[in-house]
Amino acid sequence: MRIMISADMEGATGVTWTEDVIPGTEQWQRFRRLFTGDVNATIAGLFDAGATDVLVNEAHSSQRNLLLEDLDGRARMLTGRHKPLSMMQGIDTGVEGVVFLGYHAGAGFDGVLSHTYLENQITGVWLDDVPASEGRLNAAMAAEYGVPVLVVSGDDKACDDAQDYAPEAELVTVKECVSRYAAICLPPARTAELLASAAADSMNRAGRVERFTTPHRIEVEFDASHLAQAAAVIPTVEQIGIRRVGFDAPDMTEAMKAFKIVTAIAAGAVQGIYG
Repeated sequence: MRIMISADMEGATGVTWTEDVIPGTEQWQRFRRLFTGDVNATIAGLFDAGATDVLVNEAHSSQRNLLLEDLDGRARMLTGRHKPLSMMQGIDTGVEGVVFLGYHAGAGFDGVLSHTYLENQITGVWLDDVPASEGRLNAAMAAEYGVPVLVVSGDDKACDDAQDYAPEAELVTVKECVSRYAAICLPPARTAELLASAAADSMNRAGRVERFTTPHRIEVEFDASHLAQAAAVIPTVEQIGIRRVGFDAPDMTEAMKAFKIVTAIAAGAVQGIYG
């Protein structure tokens, strides 16, 4: 029974502000350990309930945040950037369940460090006219490969979001959002228990399900008009508003590849404090 963990950092235990997740800071070094602890607790629960292989896909920023030397020795880790399927790299390898660990609310919504791919330039993303967080986008890709979402962890806003896009998943609230940069946090010992228990409980849903492939439309709204103009130079991407672009794709894999290009072009068009 092979399981994948897509591990993001903003929704990890204790994380509440920018320096907790920015590589190179003193706080980031501290929270790398807590992040790795969340992953290890989840791995333990999965193996205790019958997993035979766990692949951890590093999904945050530089995608070099987890401490390999401290990782549960039974797991494998995919680390480093520029993966074709990004946060969901590995979903196409025959895994029978996926865990969304350390996830967060989407751009335009309340939540600790809420965003969708870009930290602050995107004000909203829509998948087939429905507001979409990274979790919703990734769940649609998992469905395309017939892989059930087993667990979603993060703050309470991330878990509220997941109730809609992954209603059968186990939800683990590791902190309660007070504001974008503040939360009521549970200590690592308690979140480890919750994560391990949820991971173990979720394994009764592991197993391939029917693949769901369909065309999709993604629309992205930015905080400045020049970012929409920059993204609209991409073939198939159309500027549909002053700050908004949209595109259609034959399936979710192609939609996410195009979305990745849109965000990369927009990020490259940001210049200094004027954005």
